[in-house]
Amino acid sequence: MKKNNIVKVIAATLALGATSAYSAVSAEKAESLKNELTPVGAERAGNEDGSIPEWTGGITEPLTGRHMGDIPAEIFEDEKPLYKVTRSNLAEYEHLLSEGVKALLDKYPDTFYLNVYPTHRTGAHPQSVYENAYANATRCETVDEGYSLEGCAGGTPFPIPQRGVEVMWNFLLRTEAPSIEYTFRNIVGNSDGSHTLATRNEISFQYPQFYEGVTPESWSGEYAMFRFNTLAPPFKAGESLVIRDSIDQDQSRQAWQYLVGQRRVRQAPTVSYDTPDFVSSGANYFDEVQGLFGALDRFDWKLVGKQEMLIPYNNNGFIGASLEEAYLDYHANPEEVRWERHRVWEVEATVREGMRHAVPKRTYFLDEDTWLISLVDGYDSEGNLWRASMTTPFVVPTVPATMLKTTLVFNLQANTLSIIQALQEEYLDVVPTKPETHFTGDAVAAEAMR
Repeated sequence: MKKNNIVKVIAATLALGATSAYSAVSAEKAESLKNELTPVGAERAGNEDGSIPEWTGGITEPLTGRHMGDIPAEIFEDEKPLYKVTRSNLAEYEHLLSEGVKALLDKYPDTFYLNVYPTHRTGAHPQSVYENAYANATRCETVDEGYSLEGCAGGTPFPIPQRGVEVMWNFLLRTEAPSIEYTFRNIVGNSDGSHTLATRNEISFQYPQFYEGVTPESWSGEYAMFRFNTLAPPFKAGESLVIRDSIDQDQSRQAWQYLVGQRRVRQAPTVSYDTPDFVSSGANYFDEVQGLFGALDRFDWKLVGKQEMLIPYNNNGFIGASLEEAYLDYHANPEEVRWERHRVWEVEATVREGMRHAVPKRTYFLDEDTWLISLVDGYDSEGNLWRASMTTPFVVPTVPATMLKTTLVFNLQANTLSIIQALQEEYLDVVPTKPETHFTGDAVAAEAMR
């Protein structure tokens, strides 16, 4: 496992002791974003053996071929895997694998494996994100013990992170288009290998921190707002959920739910943390959606370091496959999932003293180029590996950005799987921004009355 010089700097910083508030890095340090590091803080150079290439700007031009809205349905279509990681050769590659991936290789030795392809550093961001990440490096600060932010807007808040909580903020404020719409399915994989459709939904997501010309002074601090409607199955069709998330810990989440049977909108403060996700029939917790979904305040976040790992990457082909092609009984179809070797940040989350959570310890692995969560290992109160999550990021050149929506959550003890926001046979479009009044409980109620 390779540790790098950046990690040594981080370790030295941590050794100086942590306080409840942290300042940004020096102007001199921020200059490294123009040479040694990429504009959002990844190492610009490749690795020593060449298996990870230099970052040269990522994919920013439109791609040809079949699309699902703004998602190209395939990239690197003609490439063949370099090698395959299976249960039988696990020992050769275990230094590149998370504990959750190793557990899946053990659990499904005949059907689960990793097709490892050449690494492509496709991660790209809008120019405004690069400019704001540079500005954020010297102006963005954590407050409220790290669970709120000040002085940030429009880009990676901590391109040169010094603490685990800063890495997680980089994920929560990851690059997105200002406004998108898409449809998705939530599917439950049962212990007998059968699959059940939990819901099919349409959703609008808006990310105000990426509005044109945004500044720390003009931004309200609300970083994600969405509103979705359930389309199927028939007995749930018409249900709605609205959520607005903020960098202000005092109002980190506002949520409203519309239930057809009750014909009214009610506030839904429990749609967060380890509440079972009713959109997926309770097969996962709400904060397992998209790798992590919601506030950070129930955990202490320890920055473990940075390392090279095999992670799902450039999975436009997986998203572009049919549902039947994409999934087997107990996991995704290995022939459709692309794995690559990348550098990732490792952050360990441990439930805070005085707090509770059904999953008291988790380990997160985040890609250095995109700040996306790739893999998550979750442990029960006895310290046993219980849950393993993997995401399947895909390139959207029209932003440009690498996005993740689909998350697979494996319950290793119950032998079940939750496929959250499956995009196969669906679409995702970048759209003009909507009035923020669209994302309110009142708007849902008004529409329901028509």
